[in-house]
Amino acid sequence: MTFQNSLGLAVPELILAASAMVLLVWGAFQPRAGAVFTLASVAALVLAAVAAAMSPFGRAFSGGLVTDAASTFAKVAIYLASAVAIPLGQGWFARRNIKHFEFPVLVILAALGMGMMASAGDLISLYVGIELHSLALYVLAAMNRDDAKASEAGLKYFVLGALSSGMLLYGASLVYGFAGSTRFDAIAVAVHSGAGVGALFGLIFLICGLAFKVSAAPFHMWTPDVYEGAPTPVVAFFAGAPKLAAMVLFARLLAEGFAGAVEQWRQVLILLALLSIGWGAFAGLVQKNLKRLWAYSSIANVGYAVLGLAAGDTQGVQAMLMFMILYMIDVTGFFACLAALSRQGKPMETIEDMAGLFKERPGMALAMTAFSLSALGLPPFSGFWAKVYVFKAAIGAGLGAPAVLGLIGSVVAAFYYLRLIKVMWFDAAPGGVDAPAPEARIVALASALFAFPVVIVALTFLDPLAKAAAAALGLA
Repeated sequence: MTFQNSLGLAVPELILAASAMVLLVWGAFQPRAGAVFTLASVAALVLAAVAAAMSPFGRAFSGGLVTDAASTFAKVAIYLASAVAIPLGQGWFARRNIKHFEFPVLVILAALGMGMMASAGDLISLYVGIELHSLALYVLAAMNRDDAKASEAGLKYFVLGALSSGMLLYGASLVYGFAGSTRFDAIAVAVHSGAGVGALFGLIFLICGLAFKVSAAPFHMWTPDVYEGAPTPVVAFFAGAPKLAAMVLFARLLAEGFAGAVEQWRQVLILLALLSIGWGAFAGLVQKNLKRLWAYSSIANVGYAVLGLAAGDTQGVQAMLMFMILYMIDVTGFFACLAALSRQGKPMETIEDMAGLFKERPGMALAMTAFSLSALGLPPFSGFWAKVYVFKAAIGAGLGAPAVLGLIGSVVAAFYYLRLIKVMWFDAAPGGVDAPAPEARIVALASALFAFPVVIVALTFLDPLAKAAAAALGLA
């Protein structure tokens, strides 16, 4: 493929890269551009999503960039989720008189890296995409520089992220050394030809590095502290889209590079899934801070997505994609609720802070109830359908015992979701809840409506899209 044709397949990435540079210069000279700057940032992400949806399929830059149904599915979702994060964050920072024009630029750079992750066709583009989005997220976590917890969150995220990058690079070097290529398709040929043991040893390190990115246990150690310390709208952003990007990259690496070793990597994924579900369920029981609580919830939920991927077939990849899309909307909505709520100017971030919320702000209480019941997996909310996909794929692949253990973990986690609902609906209201922030309130209520009833309609078009995306990765 010529260089010009390669550029044609990289139009979404070029739009985001050019937009980030233009916005960076614009913000440097006009740091108080305000609403126009925010609108331009959102427009860049929406334009990139449209370009991704219209992009032809193919391979660019010697196979390093892949555009197919899977990358298109992921990119559109990632770019739209990033577009929602910008006004959510800008409003939150403005109310606290924190004037950092860099926030939209960093979100766009993170989205660029996530798009590259979804389209990675070799180990080099895999690493470039991961580091581009990770470096932006490290800065976003510490965006509130005057807050000691935010600075601590950014530092912990950076240090532990560097550790995971080291594992990724070591694993990639081993795979390259035994397979003789960085391209996933060439690695697959080498694995079939006898490079299996050494390459699989490298794959273990790659899996460990990617498990860190999705906060799967036992590589979850950064998650509770970073969720608690980072600005709430930033958590709303990196609790959803980056994990979708990492899971799509996870699936592409395994499906295109190691499809001939399903039985080997399946065992590792089952272990990761069960550890994540168990740790997220039981450790969450003692949490009082809602951001930490939802951090453990996210660890458990990633376990379900990994369990779907462990099925090792197209149905399992489809289940993972459906789960991550539905989860991303739920978790974004929940943190939008936290960003919207305050009591006498103080953020409401603990379970006790939510006492009597239904009596004072019934709309927000209903939204948080919807997200809690969805995360619990109660029908007919979106989380129920997400888990149905995962358990169906796991049982279909002969993973009945892990599916049952996953279901038990869901029952255990129900305690902390129901405890939050009880506090909101039945405890005495101390009064003084401020009017919800408008942009966060819109995101929260829209996400709650998606959780139910919009999800019933959305499944009719999300299902075939996810099925086509899963089929593009080539697992049987």
